Amino acid sequence: MKKRSTLALMMAGVMAVAAGCGGSGSDGQSSAAGNSAAPSASASEGKKDPVTLRVAWWGGQARHDYTLKVIDLYKQKNPHVTIETEYAAFDDYWKKLAPQAAANNLPDVFQMDISYLTQYGGRGQLEDLQPLIDKKLIDTSSISETTLSGGKVDGKLYAFTAGVNALAQITDAEALKKMGITLSKDWTWDDLDKMAATVKANGKIMGGYRHDVFFAYYLRTVGQKMYAADGTQLGYADDKPFIDYFTRYQKWYDSGVLLSLDKEATKKGTPEEDEMVPGNSVSSNGWSNQFLGLANAVKRPLELQPLPGPGAKEGLFLKPSMYFSIPKSSKVKEEAAKFIDFFINDIEANKIIKGERGVPVSSKVKEALKPLLTENEVKVFDYVAWAEQNSSPMDPPNPVGSIEVEKLLKDISEQILYKKISVEDAAKKFRTEANAVLAKNKK
Repeated sequence: MKKRSTLALMMAGVMAVAAGCGGSGSDGQSSAAGNSAAPSASASEGKKDPVTLRVAWWGGQARHDYTLKVIDLYKQKNPHVTIETEYAAFDDYWKKLAPQAAANNLPDVFQMDISYLTQYGGRGQLEDLQPLIDKKLIDTSSISETTLSGGKVDGKLYAFTAGVNALAQITDAEALKKMGITLSKDWTWDDLDKMAATVKANGKIMGGYRHDVFFAYYLRTVGQKMYAADGTQLGYADDKPFIDYFTRYQKWYDSGVLLSLDKEATKKGTPEEDEMVPGNSVSSNGWSNQFLGLANAVKRPLELQPLPGPGAKEGLFLKPSMYFSIPKSSKVKEEAAKFIDFFINDIEANKIIKGERGVPVSSKVKEALKPLLTENEVKVFDYVAWAEQNSSPMDPPNPVGSIEVEKLLKDISEQILYKKISVEDAAKKFRTEANAVLAKNKK
């Protein structure tokens, strides 16, 4: 999402719906999906009242294409259901969703991100999914309670985890090897500094960092948190971590080893736009579920690498790559729940998804997919399995106001890189303005 090296890998394999083939183009316009699918014999046995579902998600073209295939499959098994699709790149997706929420007209099933969960759930716009689970509309028998709890806000299950992922650096290992660079899993920020210098000397760049994600990771590595437990202020009291993180980042930028801000501003964050695709960059940073989309776009071998330390185990965590939510305003909540169940638990559907939305949360689905995985899909599954043993519990969902704080952090980081403000003054400014936002948004 955001230069969103994110790879939720399989979670990404098990979540929202993508669009691209069949309907609206990659511009994110609405379309009806699956009209060419013929009803199956079993589906036509009983007459059911017609139902129309609106389903929305974000992603790149590859996600859109396979999601529409999953929708076609759902329609074959449920010919009484018509599905209208809405999709876009990450930033555009949330811009489209905001006026729909204001008009009480959110899609019946829509992809949810952890950054927005508290905002939508805390303001009463999302349905508690637990009663639908209790009605057996969503099967959770092969899903751990820990996984499910990642979608809770104030004790209510407002989002269903579609898959899990972990932060990672995606590297072009062959390109790095030619430069004499070999990375280990226990590397440090100093090692990354050395890599940056070598990469620059070889006429290449490396991937930048989305600061709301990676500054939060860095804080965890030094024993701090982005937000206080009550969500009313920042979670770190000393500005040293901010200064250390952005001082290093500014040095990288000044050296020319990161993409310039003006070029970055033209991108939507889709895998196809990544600078690794034309071979300009040797790395990208994000979630593990984003690996598949990028690897497919790059069309050469890529590898998943843990982020630098020290403190990497404390910084790393397993995260819902994305969720599915149902709005309070939906008139077809039970059918929406059945669609989520299909996306999460249906083996045939997941043979299409294959963990692109993150490693599947169902143990039954994971077992069924193992023999079918490609080399790149195995890399994602293996990395998430490794991260499960080399990480710490995730923080609670971001508090109300965090979206404003993330925008503030992005704006201030650009002021730093454009030399409009010193890192020290930026740290003070961010603290003052972020705390004001969080205090204002306290419930």
